[in-house]
Amino acid sequence: MRSAQMKLSSQPEILETHDTEHRMADRATFGSRGGAATSSPAPFRNISDAWRILVVEGSKADRAILTEALERHGHDVDAVDSGGEALVWFETADLVLLDLDLPDLDGLEVCREIRAASDIPVITVTSRGSELDCVLALQAGADDYVIKPYGVRELMARLDAVMRRARRTRYADVGGDGGAVLEHGPLRIDSDSREVEVSGRPVPVTRKEFDLLALLASAPGQVISRESIMREVWGESWSRRTVDTHVSSLRSKLGGPEWIVTVRGVGFKLRNMR
Repeated sequence: MRSAQMKLSSQPEILETHDTEHRMADRATFGSRGGAATSSPAPFRNISDAWRILVVEGSKADRAILTEALERHGHDVDAVDSGGEALVWFETADLVLLDLDLPDLDGLEVCREIRAASDIPVITVTSRGSELDCVLALQAGADDYVIKPYGVRELMARLDAVMRRARRTRYADVGGDGGAVLEHGPLRIDSDSREVEVSGRPVPVTRKEFDLLALLASAPGQVISRESIMREVWGESWSRRTVDTHVSSLRSKLGGPEWIVTVRGVGFKLRNMR
């Protein structure tokens, strides 16, 4: 998606997310009222830490700035401006960043509906800083929350912490099988570091893309049904588009459509290298 131009100073970043104002602070800037700041390079992130993040934010300016910040930190971002759209698209993401002040639906109710359908990590964003508001967000199913205005470093640290917890939970759910390395021709999948390589070339994948690829690679040449994929990778929530989107993305990243074969009416399989 198209993002707003974001300019940074050499100081740590602060994101002022009250609709259209992005101001100079003592510690940081996202540009300023008085003039442009110099641009800084995107920080290095391990490829296993690249996630697909759904940003749900009613303010166009805040949505653009936040999208730009997340992309500069190496993440794939989809952004929507309403709770209704969030409920349509959350299944395609690894994590949802959910503003509670939405134009159509109550943000807490959106959070409850997402949590009822999926265990996807959710971080709520709110300008309401009372203890009660934070408790209500957590009770609605949020994994964490941030209060506006907030620093980008704080946000990234919270994202990392939530995703670490989600990863540990998934390892526990599958019986602690982390550490295995799957090799299939030129494809190498390390489930400990959650890194993927093709012919020695690192392939950046999101959390769900990794889980999907690892599932297919656990039985190369064997067809795995859509139902099994949804159950193993996404829990009980179901969407044909979710699987197709991730398969398409993986094919592109691995270098071609031949890596993952569609068996019409059944599911998918990783191509047999023998």
